[in-house]
Amino acid sequence: MKSVFSTIKKWKLALAITAICGYAFFSYSFTDNYFEISKNLDIFATTLRELDLYYVDTIQPGELVKTGIDAMLSSLDPYTDYIPESEIEDYRFMTTGEYGGIGALIQQDSNFIEISEPYEGSPAQKSGLKAGDKILKVDGISLAGKSTSDVGKLLKGQPGTPVTLQIIHPNTQSPTDLTIIREDIKVKNVPYYGMVSSDVGYIRLTEFTDEAGNNVKDALVNLEKNKNLKGVILDLRNNPGGLLNEAVNVVNVFEPKGVLVVNTLGRIKDMDRADLTTSEPVDTKIPLVILINSGSASASEIVTGTVQDLDRGVVIGTRSYGKGLVQQTRPLTYDAQLKFTIAKYYIPSGRCIQALDYSHRNADGSVSKVPDSLKSAFRTLHGRVVYDGGGIDPDIKMAPLTYSPITIKLLSPPQYLIFNYATLYALAHPTVDSPDRFSLSDPDYNSFVDYVKNNNFDYTTKSETLLKQLKECTQNEKYYDHLEDSYSKIKDEIEQAKSNDFYRNKEEIKQTLEAEIMSRYYYEKGRIEINLKYDSSVARGIEILNQPVRYDSILTTIVPATRPFHNPAMSVWPPELKK
Repeated sequence: MKSVFSTIKKWKLALAITAICGYAFFSYSFTDNYFEISKNLDIFATTLRELDLYYVDTIQPGELVKTGIDAMLSSLDPYTDYIPESEIEDYRFMTTGEYGGIGALIQQDSNFIEISEPYEGSPAQKSGLKAGDKILKVDGISLAGKSTSDVGKLLKGQPGTPVTLQIIHPNTQSPTDLTIIREDIKVKNVPYYGMVSSDVGYIRLTEFTDEAGNNVKDALVNLEKNKNLKGVILDLRNNPGGLLNEAVNVVNVFEPKGVLVVNTLGRIKDMDRADLTTSEPVDTKIPLVILINSGSASASEIVTGTVQDLDRGVVIGTRSYGKGLVQQTRPLTYDAQLKFTIAKYYIPSGRCIQALDYSHRNADGSVSKVPDSLKSAFRTLHGRVVYDGGGIDPDIKMAPLTYSPITIKLLSPPQYLIFNYATLYALAHPTVDSPDRFSLSDPDYNSFVDYVKNNNFDYTTKSETLLKQLKECTQNEKYYDHLEDSYSKIKDEIEQAKSNDFYRNKEEIKQTLEAEIMSRYYYEKGRIEINLKYDSSVARGIEILNQPVRYDSILTTIVPATRPFHNPAMSVWPPELKK
């Protein structure tokens, strides 16, 4: 009898859901889509009801609905997301750079969750936690089998609340309990700025979270205290973007009040808007270089594209990601949020740099890049030719940064050999030189090579993979018996070449190892600063900023367009540049 009443209650619940959904969409009754929306909501509700009543196992309605919503939104574009109440704190961190916690990055090796880097000045750092400390328990909860995401949720919490960690320090056997008071953690979006030569300043901006504009402004003000300053490099490489208003604020550091930065245009015209700079700038004259790569997206591309369109600075690097879509969040019931794409953005020349066309998917559901045949030419303020439909193309192209297979393996889990050696190095060296002076000695590098070899290090090259495939193919085709000697000879030669990889790639491995070691003493700032010594894009930026004639020629030289010009109605340029 109990099961009958339970079934009736479930039926009533399902009917109530259908009724509520119908009522919720009543306000759309005059739109063309109302019938389709109502019909499909009814189908969805009845499907969920039937599964709840008759499926062979007990279902989890919340998980099923979230899976359905996620699948629905993924068919639109990768930036449209459903954010349940349980993930609101993570979303707040993405947009503000703030969260309640201990302030440390974590990673998972083969057996443990460990601290990969505490933030400088954080509760984790002040309590003595260091990179390489392994966490066994959080508030008595064993971390065995848990992911970094699971552990991250345990470590986060309201500022002012305690959390107790059971940890094992490197080179010790006995666990130690450590209680840390959580704080409001604010991750710096400008983790480093400084002089990279006697007359060139450098600012690294990693995210467009709250106060990005003010932080870049403060960095530039401090750099300009150096009377020898001739130019500034703004590094936006691997910056995925963030808040649109902060992109406007960053441009405003270098451009006067009232300058158009971006137009956002969508299906609902009432939501179209033009974003202009609103404050007095810091410096509109100082020569500027912006660094980008394929990881520079969204707000990074707005800043870079606007600077390029206004001929305000020289762009150096590799083509940016190509995200020209704008998202907005809307509240849902039960404290959830919907983040969805509402518009495309257009920078001052009138171009949109969106690379993928999500509105026209292929038959298999994949998305294609905007073809060259559909790309259009636009003009910058001084008449230079730029193009839409595929990211920002730099004024000076650099080769993309790549790592050799051996370096990638040394950096990768589960062994994390570079990370673990840096931990041992820090234990053996209580102090080291500052990042601008530190260099790993040859004996220390040889010690690292011995450490790696003693830890059963092995890796597979692409050549070995292809050779293995060739062997399988020749065996299937009955050729292998005739080729076995040749195969064995090639395999031995590859092995011999691999044994020399530690010294053939010494400079690359050494630089990576130095950066990891510096993070043990100077945290993220140290890692960034020591890498600047080896950065070819930074070196090129310094070179350009120290050659005023060449700098000016890059911003004024007009190269003929290879594609037709777009109707420039949205451009704010003078009439003579709209031809």
